[in-house]
Amino acid sequence: MLEQARNTLKMEAEAILELVPRVDEHFSAAVTMILECPGRVVITGMGKSGIIGRKMAATFASTGTPSFYLHPAEGIHGDLGMVTESDVVIALSNSGETGEVLHILPSLRRIGAKLIAMVGNADSALARNSDITLNVGVSQEACPLGLAPTSSTTAALAYGDALALALLSRRKFTASQFAVFHPGGSLGRKLLLTVEDIMHSGADNPIVNGATTVQDALFVITDKGLGAVSVVDDNEIMIGVLTDGDIRRGLSKGIDFLQRPVTELMTKAPKTITKEKLAAQALHLMESNSPKPITVLPVIDGEHHVIGLLHMTDLVRQGVV
Repeated sequence: MLEQARNTLKMEAEAILELVPRVDEHFSAAVTMILECPGRVVITGMGKSGIIGRKMAATFASTGTPSFYLHPAEGIHGDLGMVTESDVVIALSNSGETGEVLHILPSLRRIGAKLIAMVGNADSALARNSDITLNVGVSQEACPLGLAPTSSTTAALAYGDALALALLSRRKFTASQFAVFHPGGSLGRKLLLTVEDIMHSGADNPIVNGATTVQDALFVITDKGLGAVSVVDDNEIMIGVLTDGDIRRGLSKGIDFLQRPVTELMTKAPKTITKEKLAAQALHLMESNSPKPITVLPVIDGEHHVIGLLHMTDLVRQGVV
């Protein structure tokens, strides 16, 4: 059983490697056709090829190439109305002779859409009736019976990813654009959330003047519940930060330290961040602080005025961590 499983993985890996030399002028022509397409990429296929087609459509769409999957059997019953002459259709079929796919070819031609065939047989009917043929055939299936689509579907899936990422590169698609299409989940939060979105500002932003006593600063820390307070000078410029950790360490100096100014106990020149930075960047700053991570990060503007405070729990609550 284990040997069979290992052989399956080896055979499917080898099937993908067979495709490397076929990233050629036909591949380039397909990428160019899609880039010049004023409409969308419509991907179609039946059975296992249809499943691969759905994944390809999802990958294309999320990486900057508008795309959707069309079930060929539904296509002949009205769904071909989704296709326009401005579209490019990518049709998947290992044999290139899949009946349901061939049945929609005449209509696709009448509509005027361009057609790219991804087939395992370059001499098939589908290949002969396409504008561009991409040969994704494999020498053998991993299935010991040679029947279940295994190596062939893996190869088609990988080739589809190669197309999608080539298009991504040519479009100069950015992480910010990617985030727009992935607003849900931790990925979207890491790529979209800025410091301004989650920082404590206004009345919730704890600030004291450098002449304030440690005791009065402690009252502010307790009231705001963030475990720290930003310290500013008479011009409201950032000069330091006082944390509850600093106060605990101050206990070793005796009880009279509470009446001393915060400038004697605060951390001078602390790490700061600006409001337009990504929340993920704030997390990196806090975690990479030396000699140990920090839990609060003051937010400043271009003139070093304190405009907010960010706490690690804010990042946790938003799912950035």
